[in-house]
Amino acid sequence: MAKNKKSLLRSLANVSGMTMISRLFGFARDMLMASYFGAGMATDAFNVAYKLPNLLRRVFAEGAFSQAFVPVLSEYKNTRTHAETREFVAAIMGLLGLILAIITILGIVFSSGVIFLTAGGFMSDPVKFNLTTTLLRITFPYILFISLASMMGGILNTWGKFSIPSFTPTILNIVFIVFILFFRNNFEPTILAMAWATFVGGLLQLCFQMPFLHKINMLVMPKFDFKNEAVWRVVKLMGPAIFALSISQISMVINTIYASFLPSGSISWMYYADRLMEFPTGLLGVALGTILLPSLSKHACSGNKQDFSKILDWGIRLCLLLALPATVGLGLLSKELTMTLFMHGEFDIHDAVMTSYALIAYSIGLIGIILVKVLAPGFYANQDIKTPVKIALFVLACTQLMNLAFIGPFKHAGLSLSIGVSACINAIALAILLVKKGYYQPGSGFMQFFIKLFVAVLIMAIGIEFALHSLPLDFMHAMLHRIISLIIVIIVAAICYFGALFALGFRLRDFSHKGEF
Repeated sequence: MAKNKKSLLRSLANVSGMTMISRLFGFARDMLMASYFGAGMATDAFNVAYKLPNLLRRVFAEGAFSQAFVPVLSEYKNTRTHAETREFVAAIMGLLGLILAIITILGIVFSSGVIFLTAGGFMSDPVKFNLTTTLLRITFPYILFISLASMMGGILNTWGKFSIPSFTPTILNIVFIVFILFFRNNFEPTILAMAWATFVGGLLQLCFQMPFLHKINMLVMPKFDFKNEAVWRVVKLMGPAIFALSISQISMVINTIYASFLPSGSISWMYYADRLMEFPTGLLGVALGTILLPSLSKHACSGNKQDFSKILDWGIRLCLLLALPATVGLGLLSKELTMTLFMHGEFDIHDAVMTSYALIAYSIGLIGIILVKVLAPGFYANQDIKTPVKIALFVLACTQLMNLAFIGPFKHAGLSLSIGVSACINAIALAILLVKKGYYQPGSGFMQFFIKLFVAVLIMAIGIEFALHSLPLDFMHAMLHRIISLIIVIIVAAICYFGALFALGFRLRDFSHKGEF
C-alpha cells in the first residue's frame, strides 16, 4: 500500500512543529501565571488541583487507553471494513465516556477527600485546603473532556493525521492566556480564573477535533455495545496498562504528598521546572511516540519483525541525537532559563533559583523520560503490556527509596532528582527487555554512533560554558536583555553541536525513513 507510506521524519517535523506552537503558548501562559500569581499558597493550591485530573488523564486517555486502543484500531483499519471500524469506535467511545463520567462525578463529590489523600500537608492550613478543594471541583471535568479529545486524537493519528491532535493542546494554552489577561479580576480569589480556564479549554479541545473526524468519516455517536469483541480486547489490554501507569502516577502523587510538607512554594517551583522539561519531552518524546505507535502496530500486526526493528531503531537513534544535547543544555542553563522566562512580577530571584535547582535535578532524567516515550510503544504495538507493568513496579520501588534518601539533603530538588533517575532506570530496563524478547534488534554501528554523539555534546557543553563566561551576557537585567542573552547562548550551543555532527559525518538524509499507517 504505497499510498499509505509517509516520511516518518516529515511526520515528526509536522508533529514537533505543532507541538512547538503549543509549547510556546504554554511558556507565555506560564510567564503570565508567574508574573500575576507568583509561587505561593494560591499557585500551590491550583497546581495540585490541576495535576490530579491530569494524572487521571494520563492513565485513562493518553496512557492506558491509547496504548490498548491504537493497536486494535490499527488492526481493524487494516483488516476490517470501514463500517466495522466505525462500529468499534462507537462502542469504545460509549464505554470510555461512561467510565469517565462516573469518575468525574465521584471526583467532584469527594474532592475534599481526594485533597486529604494527595496533599495531606495542606490540612495544617484550612484556607489553603479549602481553596484547593474548590479549585479541584472546577477542574475535575477536564478529565472527561480531554480524555475524549485524546481518543479522537488517537483515531486521527491512526489515519496519519498527526498535525491536528498535536495542535489541539494550543487551544488550552490560549484559553489560559485569555483568562489571565482579561478575566482574572472577575474572580475572587483571582486564582479561580485558572480553574475555569482549565474547564473551558478542555471542552474546546474536544469540540475542535470533531470536524476533522467527520472528514475521515469517523465521527460517530457513542453507543453501549458491550458485546463487541474488540471492545473487550481493549479492556483486557487496558487492565495491566492502567496498573502500570497508575504505578507511575502514584509515584507522582506520593511526590506531591512529600512536597505538601515542604516550605510554601515548593510545589510551584517543581511545577515550573517540569514545564521547562515538557518542552523537549513534547517536541521529541511525545512526538516520536505519537508517530511510531501506529506504524509499529501495523508491522506487528503483519508479523514483519525486520521493518518493526528498523522503525524502532530509527526512533531510538533520532531520540538520542536530539535528547542528549537537550539534557545537557537544560542542566547547564537551568538558572538562566528560569531567570529569563519566569523572573518578573511576583516571581522573584529566590523563586528562580529554587526552580533552577529542581530543573537541574529533572534534567538528569530527561534522556530517560524521552526514551521511555520511544521504547514503550515497542511493547504496546505487540499488545504486550505486562512487561512494562513489571518494570513499573520495580521503578516505583526505586523512586520511593530515592525520595527517602534525597528529600532530606535536597528538599524539593530531591523529589525531582528521584523522578529523573527513575526515568533512566525505566528506559534501560525497557531497552534490555525489548532486545531480550526479540521485539527489537539494534542496527549495526550503534556504539560508534553513540561515541560521535558524546563528542558533539561535549563540544556543545564547552561552547555553552564559553558563552556564559566570556560574552557580555546579563541575566539580571531587564526582560529584553535576558531574552537576547539566552538566544545568544542557544545559538552558540546549536552551532557547536550541529557543526560537530556535520564534521563527524552526520547528514540529514541518513535519518530519512518511510512508515506505513
